[in-house]
Amino acid sequence: MEQKSTGFKAAGPGFENLEKSFFHRQILSSSFLLLLFFLFLSSCSTQQKLAKELKKNLLNDSALTNAFVGVAVYHVEKKQFLYQYNSRKYFVPASNIKLPTLYAGMKYLGDSLVGLRYSEQNDTLFLQATGDPTLLHPDFRQNPVIDFLKKQNKTLVVTNGNWKAEALGYGWAWDDYLGSYMAERNAMPVYGNIIKWIQQRNVEKKETGNDTSMAVFTDPEINWDANFSTQKSIAFDVTRPRTENVYTIHEGKEMKRELEIPFVTNGLQSALELLKDTLHKEITEFNYKISKSSNFQIIHSQPCDSMFTPMMHRSDNFYAEQTLMMVSNKLFGYMDEQKLIDTLLKTELKGFPQKPKWVDGSGLSRYNLFTPEDFVWLLNKMKDEFGLERLKIILPTGNEGTLRNYYKNEAGFIFAKTGTLSGHVALSGFLVTSKNKLLIFSIQVNNHYTSATAVRRAVEQFLQKLSREN
Repeated sequence: MEQKSTGFKAAGPGFENLEKSFFHRQILSSSFLLLLFFLFLSSCSTQQKLAKELKKNLLNDSALTNAFVGVAVYHVEKKQFLYQYNSRKYFVPASNIKLPTLYAGMKYLGDSLVGLRYSEQNDTLFLQATGDPTLLHPDFRQNPVIDFLKKQNKTLVVTNGNWKAEALGYGWAWDDYLGSYMAERNAMPVYGNIIKWIQQRNVEKKETGNDTSMAVFTDPEINWDANFSTQKSIAFDVTRPRTENVYTIHEGKEMKRELEIPFVTNGLQSALELLKDTLHKEITEFNYKISKSSNFQIIHSQPCDSMFTPMMHRSDNFYAEQTLMMVSNKLFGYMDEQKLIDTLLKTELKGFPQKPKWVDGSGLSRYNLFTPEDFVWLLNKMKDEFGLERLKIILPTGNEGTLRNYYKNEAGFIFAKTGTLSGHVALSGFLVTSKNKLLIFSIQVNNHYTSATAVRRAVEQFLQKLSREN
């Protein structure tokens, strides 16, 4: 007996469409899953290839055999890490610390540096130092603060009451005090808190032969004690005790040589002595109380980026330290880098993937501890807040600044901050690949026992390979 199928016939076309639709959805779903699977395999393949290159060019490099290495590479478009190796471990980052310092400066200092704050009361001009490191610095030809002070006929008094920090940073190597890279910090820096010493030999031919005379002079001129050593040396040298501006000069055999030696700031004392010779008038130190209601006017000195750029290009420790002082003074009314760092880590920079230990502005301290992921997060935040184009100017590119003689073929495609201490090398920044993809990377190398150059070349080779294949 044949079964009736009237109901099915009536519903037949709809059922067939439903069946086809379901079949198509199954195909699409399967295709989508298959696509995801291949993308996953491709991603795994890329990471495996990158891991292989990392192992070949970094981890197995003879310069890094016994070193502690951390790497984080982030793909901005994909919003994911391409590779992570010890990326959550803590490292001493050396001058990579200037990156959070730069963030603080770009975030809070505006377009121009505040060079001086002043208030007029009767015949007295009350001055408040702001920590601006550009005052009479040889990097800058124009000095608006000096021009302003020269025009004043009033009595000039300045306070050091807004200085709450120390001349040397927390964890600095005290026996490096004669190094030009470790100038003291203070509320009113002048000449970069450094004296340039020049030995110049003049040779005049006479009938009886050659007469050689030697002169030593300084820039700026100083009235501090200086004595010539009776011991001759091969190289011109100038020394002083750690806490005094009393100098001993060792004559060298060079025809001409220049040395940059930090001076002891003694609060504002040394600055005021040097300013007296420049202004031809005295500024008296007087610790008057400054209230929040004080009606101070402002003298701007230099565009901020004109200081940030050399700070990052030549890794200027002094500019970095004073940047934190200026930000602290703006936010709190006094200069205290420890208070500022603690505040930043609880507010604008509270999103670090791993909470860092941050103690100074320059990275001179070995107490600083950051992870590679921390620097990737920070650079991504800076890109979003300040724009990559501005950062491309402030950070050095290939064969420029501290990247001189490195990444020559990547000039205009890599923008990064170096970091170097004895046994430590770091590099964090942006890399535009051959396929025009933007990567953010941080490579930290600690406890290497070879030359820093060898480590940098190994890192360079890895990043060049990374650029070509992404």
